[in-house]
Amino acid sequence: MRDLGVVALSIVVAIILAKTGALAGILTSTQEWGFLGSLVAGIFFVSIFTAAPASVVLFEIAAANPIWEVALFGGIGALIGDLLIFRFIKDSISEDIHWLMRKTKQERLVSIFRPKLFKWLIPFIGALIIASPLPDEAGLAMMGLSKMKTSVFIPISFVLNFLGILAIGLFAKGLM
Repeated sequence: MRDLGVVALSIVVAIILAKTGALAGILTSTQEWGFLGSLVAGIFFVSIFTAAPASVVLFEIAAANPIWEVALFGGIGALIGDLLIFRFIKDSISEDIHWLMRKTKQERLVSIFRPKLFKWLIPFIGALIIASPLPDEAGLAMMGLSKMKTSVFIPISFVLNFLGILAIGLFAKGLM
């Protein structure tokens, strides 16, 4: 129940920030910060509620700055955002889901999740979602529920977000 409350509260806060325009104002003000602005926008780049304004800010920063540096700092920021979500999912929510799975139709669910294909397919699909323009939460959930080690997750998250922000920078420079 505690985890559900934290998730619900964070969704409510994100919706309020998005609806009031406060988030857009905060992100817009970071454009003048250059690479620090890339870092901050990168943190917000990973969430369904903040990805659109963060993408616009990264586009604007990349138009006025070297795209490799914007992608580097934005990728670091996105890694920070992803890591926060990943650790929450891996440490808290996955325990709740595993408990729930044991309580309802245990034999059938365990047989579905036991094959080796599932062990590798779910994190792979999660990585594809992170690399895509889709919000990272679904991919992070897949990777967290698969019990992926944080040491494996960090370089994957950074590279995928770096490439996504680099693509935004290339569009900003008119190179794509």
